[in-house]
Amino acid sequence: MAEDPRVQEVLERALAEVAGARSTSDLEQVRVRVLGRAGQLTAVLRSLGGIPAAERPKVGEQANRAKVQIEAAIAGRLESLTAEEHRRTLEIDRPDLTLPGRRPIPGPVHPITRVTEEIIEVFEGLGFSVAEGPEVESDYYNFAALNFPDDHPARDMQDTFHLSADTLLRTHTSPVQIRTMKAQRPPVRVICLGKVYRRDILDATHSPMFHQVEGLAVDRHITMADLKATLQLFAREMFGPRSAVRFRPSFFPFTEPSAEVDVRCFKCGGDGCRFCRDSGWLEILGSGMVHPNVLRNVGYDPEEVTGWAFGMGIDRIALLKYEIDDIRLFFDNDLRFLQQFAGLPGR
Repeated sequence: MAEDPRVQEVLERALAEVAGARSTSDLEQVRVRVLGRAGQLTAVLRSLGGIPAAERPKVGEQANRAKVQIEAAIAGRLESLTAEEHRRTLEIDRPDLTLPGRRPIPGPVHPITRVTEEIIEVFEGLGFSVAEGPEVESDYYNFAALNFPDDHPARDMQDTFHLSADTLLRTHTSPVQIRTMKAQRPPVRVICLGKVYRRDILDATHSPMFHQVEGLAVDRHITMADLKATLQLFAREMFGPRSAVRFRPSFFPFTEPSAEVDVRCFKCGGDGCRFCRDSGWLEILGSGMVHPNVLRNVGYDPEEVTGWAFGMGIDRIALLKYEIDDIRLFFDNDLRFLQQFAGLPGR
């Protein structure tokens, strides 16, 4: 049997239209007109029931061969048309490389980062190194090694994020001090920075996650006078040359004796104002001499070496330094708030 003239006509016309397509949209119209549901070749295939049964296989085979040829022609033409359209687009939209570039606007340093860098700079100038440790800690490093008794309130589920019976999110960076002392022999001079976690309700002055820095010095003949001199220098560097500190007796399981440290209000100079609640002083940190039990827990002999330690919230220092009244502003990612620090000198 000869080739079906209808199939041959559809094939020849389709190949000619494919070759003459000037764009991908023209090519798509050809595809739909020939191979679509109502297309010319589709109509031939649907009409097979009207021809003698003996002729159907040959006509069907011819139509399928034609379909394959047309699809191959469309694919080849589509590739060349796509490349041509892309080339024309590049010519139209080609950037002028001689124009000056756009200078990116740098973002301001976050106040927490800024204060952290200032603290590091002060203590590195005193010969301290910087240490970090894991935020997920064991009960031993977070409590036991630091002389916390088993019934201490800080161990309670209401105050600490426990992940298991012996695993928790660290409540301070003191575990880094323990790890540092276990890893090296005295002398030790280190500051430990990082995020810490406590089960606090988020409000203007509390956050379940905040940043802390702790300092540790262990050596022969370390005294409370060394601690006082170090913190006095820190206060002057952080809050201004007229700053003064005072020590108030306190209690911490890991230090003995222990003291809360206040800095003289830098707004009123100690006369009393709304910022310091008319006291003339601002509480900034806790400190003390390292407890002998802590020294023993890391393998140090408290008869040979002594040490001091302090801990403070970086967020609180930033609140005081920049007179911010809501800690939540640090974590809101509000560009209007952050942009206020753009003009301040960085580290």
